[in-house]
Amino acid sequence: MSGHSKWATTKHKKAANDAKRSKEWAKMIKNIEVAARTGGGDPAGNPTLDDMIKKAKKASVPNDNIERARKRGAGEEAGGANWESITYEGYGPNGVAMLIECLSDNRNRAASEVRTAMNKNGGNLGESGSVAYMFTRVGYALVPKGELTEDDVLMAVLDAGAEEVTEQGEFFEVTCQSSDVPAVRTALEEAGYEVEDSGQDFRASVNVPLEAADAKKVMKLIDALEESDDVQDVYTNMELSDEVLAELEA
Repeated sequence: MSGHSKWATTKHKKAANDAKRSKEWAKMIKNIEVAARTGGGDPAGNPTLDDMIKKAKKASVPNDNIERARKRGAGEEAGGANWESITYEGYGPNGVAMLIECLSDNRNRAASEVRTAMNKNGGNLGESGSVAYMFTRVGYALVPKGELTEDDVLMAVLDAGAEEVTEQGEFFEVTCQSSDVPAVRTALEEAGYEVEDSGQDFRASVNVPLEAADAKKVMKLIDALEESDDVQDVYTNMELSDEVLAELEA
């Protein structure tokens, strides 16, 4: 796995945690609600909402749940929670830097659950700004390679704001400004290319290579954090080689 892509790690976790699908659905529903509240309830005029809905459908979230979340966020239906975005920073085992993004309607509960997970699994919370300077927010889209070349993908996304196309195992990854993700995704789809995944990510400027035993400790901490309903995403600067990933998957 190249140091700046979480795809292989995410894939590993998703395979290992299939039983957590309903938790994943709940996070997607929350994202739809927030996107509809901040950018309006019409997906045609709200690219973020459109992207969230596509992701939810791909993950087999029932259409009824998606539509109710959209309506709650847009104020067309009662019952939407007042979600607040909170980011916690800290270090995991082996000095791995961590950014923990939460969407919560209860700041105290979120802080308590994040702190407990960190303390019980060899991590510790830091002050605001303690690790954020190491990370940059980027947009990304993943395209299965198939018969495609890097140039094919690059030509499709050049005018949509893409900054780079790189190989990531069986995929080409397009990176861009986070605000350009919808345009990049649309350009790929209009060129007839499948988009496996797209979204926003935090990438670290300095990575920490880990052996399997240490990677397992960090994964255990990430799993503990993601047990909290308030935690949406966890970003780290750990770097895992193909050999380490193979060992984790075994």
